[in-house]
Amino acid sequence: MTYRIGIIGGTGALGSAIAHGLITSATIAPGNILLGGRRGQGGLPGYPQVGYTYDLAALAADCDVILLSLPPQQAHGLRVPVGDKLVMSVMAGITIDTIARITGTPRIIRAMSSPAAAQRQAYSPWFPAPGCLDADHAIARQIFSAIGATDRLTIEAHLDVFTAITGPMPGFVALFAETMADYARAQGIAPELAERAVRQLFSAAGPVLASPGQQVQAMIDYAGTTAAGMVAMREAGLGQVVAAGLDAAVAKAREMGDDGQADPRPGL
Repeated sequence: MTYRIGIIGGTGALGSAIAHGLITSATIAPGNILLGGRRGQGGLPGYPQVGYTYDLAALAADCDVILLSLPPQQAHGLRVPVGDKLVMSVMAGITIDTIARITGTPRIIRAMSSPAAAQRQAYSPWFPAPGCLDADHAIARQIFSAIGATDRLTIEAHLDVFTAITGPMPGFVALFAETMADYARAQGIAPELAERAVRQLFSAAGPVLASPGQQVQAMIDYAGTTAAGMVAMREAGLGQVVAAGLDAAVAKAREMGDDGQADPRPGL
């Protein structure tokens, strides 16, 4: 399956990470990637074959697939007519209805990803608009599986939940790590040792983490030092605190997706 992909916002953190992951996975050749951004931003470092333009109309005309990777506030009012080409979006909170107004196409894949795409470690769930073709679904699977793990969703609104959970990288993991490092420092441990220990903890946890619920229960059943800490955290309301934080993140995603009937403008 060969096609040319244009990434609007391709010089940003997420867009460039996706481009890098697609290249290193050998999914799309550098010469078949065109980045769109503001005048003077440049292309993809290390890959001179990757094209760059600030003319979004030219990008839309030149590419078979267009990926929108702008900050949501830049999407409101943006208009880039693409005809009936496939448009994919990883813009937080921006709904399929809004993407249809931006591009005019019925063939829309809305998704969420993260800058971990550069290391091919992103989680990228996606939801297709009714106007998508079977071939569009195949392209979505190919692109998102190339940069990590992926799943097709059956409810569009669930993308806002994944925006809160998996979009921020390292996000909430860093917050929990910071809290643990702060505790260690409060016990008199040198800051550099506390941070090194916590970084190693989370680095080692990722590859061995299977079912979180099963692993938590196994640790609690073991009834050791970790179990004592887990039980105390649960009793102190950790679950409610995390849920409150994720509720706030989901609400913010949906707030950012409200376009407020912005006036159309032809470029970034």
